[in-house]
Amino acid sequence: MSEMGLGDTHGILTRPGVRPVRTSTGLGWEQLYLSTQRELPYRDAFQGAGSHLVILHLDGPVTVRRGRRGLTAARQVPPGGLFLHPADTELDVELGGHLNTVHVYLSDVALQATAEDGRPVRLKEEFGTTDQLLEQLVLALDGVVRHWEPSGSTYADQLALMTAAQLARRHSVRQRVAEPTQWQVGLSDRQFTAVRELMNARLSEPLSLEDLASAAGLGVSQFARRFRARTGCPPHRYLVRLRVERAARLLRAGSMPIAQVAAACGFSHQEHLTRVIRSHLGTTPAALRREG
Repeated sequence: MSEMGLGDTHGILTRPGVRPVRTSTGLGWEQLYLSTQRELPYRDAFQGAGSHLVILHLDGPVTVRRGRRGLTAARQVPPGGLFLHPADTELDVELGGHLNTVHVYLSDVALQATAEDGRPVRLKEEFGTTDQLLEQLVLALDGVVRHWEPSGSTYADQLALMTAAQLARRHSVRQRVAEPTQWQVGLSDRQFTAVRELMNARLSEPLSLEDLASAAGLGVSQFARRFRARTGCPPHRYLVRLRVERAARLLRAGSMPIAQVAAACGFSHQEHLTRVIRSHLGTTPAALRREG
């Protein structure tokens, strides 16, 4: 798959009244595209896109009208309100005031990967909806873009997967009900060993969920669930823990410069290493070095 970008959107972001702040362009994200911006009032009609659209309102309230081939519904959308629109569906929309938003365009491949029974998952047309988990996922994705580190690619993949799962669970036309046992099955010993060996072999490199899932011989969604069932945490958090453990060993055992330790363990720079070690171990790289 190639990186998602403006070509995968409905065209809202290319309007003259959009003032972009940051986007995921250039980050290599294949499952979603994110853009944060200031939008001026407008009324327009858009063709359907191949991606599903989630808009988070960062302020407001603001009046929004929407429909297909005409504006048929209106609503006051508060801060934290969501605007959801399915793929391959035309859209007429009117924004009644100035607004700061985060747009997430999710690939249909990512949404359909959440299906447990092979039946298609279709996003509802909603606006004014609130969903605290989905809101936090969108804000977390925006935070990843705001403070981008190449080592955060696994975390971004995990957030995309969680976003797709929440949309399918709470905002699809047909609500999915998974059997509890499907969510409790963990990785086998063989699968877990293969994934851990890959993590250790590539600690200094960005690792995607797709890479890890492939090592286990599973699809991305199934892998993420089974990994959490096996370890009690998502793959990106486990990977960070391995990186912290290796960095701590290197710092205690030798005289390698801290910046080189950071690079060898998959951290973007020395400050990134310091921030993560302080968060996980309550200390600093310099202090760990003195312990050795």
